[in-house]
Amino acid sequence: MLSIGMQIANGLNRKSVVTPSRWAESYRMMGMPFPGLFTFDHHPWSKAPHDCDAPEIVIQKAAQMGFTEVGLNKTFFNLDVLGNSVLYILPASKPDAADFANSRFDPALESSEHLRAMFTDTKNIGHKRAGHASLFIRGSRSKSQLKSVPVSLIVMDEIDEFVQKHIALAEERVSGQKTHQIMKISTPTTAGVGINLAFRNSTMEHFFFKCPHCGKLTELLFPECIEIATEDFTNIKIKDTFYKCKECNGRLEHEEKVHWMKDGIWVPQKPDRMSVGYHVNQMYSMVLEPWQLATLYLKSLTNPAAEQEFYNSKLGLVHEVSGARVSTEDIDNCTRQFSMTETVSPSALVTMGIDVGTKLHYEIISWKITNKSRDINTAATGTILKVGALSNFEEIDIKLRQYDVNAAVIDANPERRKSLELVRRYPGVVHACFYVRGQSGSDINIQKETVSVNRASWLNVALNRFKAQTINLPLDLPLDYKNHVKALVHVYKEDANGVPMGKYNNDGDDHFGHARCYSEIALRLINLNKNKDIVV
Repeated sequence: MLSIGMQIANGLNRKSVVTPSRWAESYRMMGMPFPGLFTFDHHPWSKAPHDCDAPEIVIQKAAQMGFTEVGLNKTFFNLDVLGNSVLYILPASKPDAADFANSRFDPALESSEHLRAMFTDTKNIGHKRAGHASLFIRGSRSKSQLKSVPVSLIVMDEIDEFVQKHIALAEERVSGQKTHQIMKISTPTTAGVGINLAFRNSTMEHFFFKCPHCGKLTELLFPECIEIATEDFTNIKIKDTFYKCKECNGRLEHEEKVHWMKDGIWVPQKPDRMSVGYHVNQMYSMVLEPWQLATLYLKSLTNPAAEQEFYNSKLGLVHEVSGARVSTEDIDNCTRQFSMTETVSPSALVTMGIDVGTKLHYEIISWKITNKSRDINTAATGTILKVGALSNFEEIDIKLRQYDVNAAVIDANPERRKSLELVRRYPGVVHACFYVRGQSGSDINIQKETVSVNRASWLNVALNRFKAQTINLPLDLPLDYKNHVKALVHVYKEDANGVPMGKYNNDGDDHFGHARCYSEIALRLINLNKNKDIVV
């Protein structure tokens, strides 16, 4: 039992815990690389975001810069001191939410007696009870998991990996609260997408410090503030790399960061914004040494996945690898001297792709097999006959008959019932398509009425035609079609084993881009022996 003196001291300390930063310094215990009671010594840039009370906080950051801990500490403060419920959202329920509970939440409780005492129920991965308040841990991919959860704080962690259309749904969870806050955290990917879109609408603050040499207020930027000792990352001289002040070129010793950064301040570029945004890169890291950053940069010069990773995860910047999207030049190179047509030759090989949204965007294309490749998509050159947007599913029937379509693929979602009704009216000709994870390359999992494909792999096949000039475009191709195709951006990533992989983001409407993809899939599905002779 605590003495009266200790009880009084604890009570006084408790009354002083009026901010998330003070709560963290009082109760949060940390593991490696900086074990012990939480301190801002090694992440001085994270104190202001802890205590920011703006209705929206946006953090466009490099990886491993301590901002998930900011989200966690604000979460614990709300549950413990304010008695507010919190919604913590990650990209997916499995494995992201489960991994978060096991690798972040559980260790935090195990290392802190105060946290263990806070929670009355921790067995449910997605719902933790702390007295009358609740912590909900959810994935962004399920609409049902984001409904009917009234909270005062929402933390969206790695928002660029979210199902973007579900973000607005999640934000509604605070709409009934008198005071609330939404915190968005992520490494960025593409300009104008996800965290970058939110950051551009914020105060856009950068972390500045006084140079220990010239005394000027400055920041660490790449490549201005790094002196790379050699262009060969295998050469031991790479370890002579160092950071420098961009104002005076004075050498900034990595080991002294904890001293020359401790009084750093955030400087807004747009101080009149309601949303407060923060950006910091890994040059500030107390752990990553200058030579290590230089090594990653030099490796990125010959590997597109490493290049993407360097700018996104190390510098916290948006980036597009060269050739990551279809360009205006690519489209111009594929434009020929003909117009879209309302008729088609009886002998033509024709496919159709339909993307389902508020409108039904479609592409109808005829194919000529130009070589004897075993892969029909590689062997074929396409000529667009017609593209457009329809208002209802019945109009699709008209197009299917008008162009004597041999095979068509329609988006299975979001109007699954209507899509399957269309499939059943044209058995063997029309299939509904699901984009799925785990599908290998351009393989197609064919069921009776549906197909499942890897989204990124098939978008690669569909969009690479513009670069290879194996698609012929009419002179009157609508501007919307061109813009939708150009909106899709290939983002290179590495999996857990360091193997390059990819996904597609979009920085605008992309419906025709997916219609293009579905008509490409339809070519693979076509029954080559059905009423058509394929001649090379």
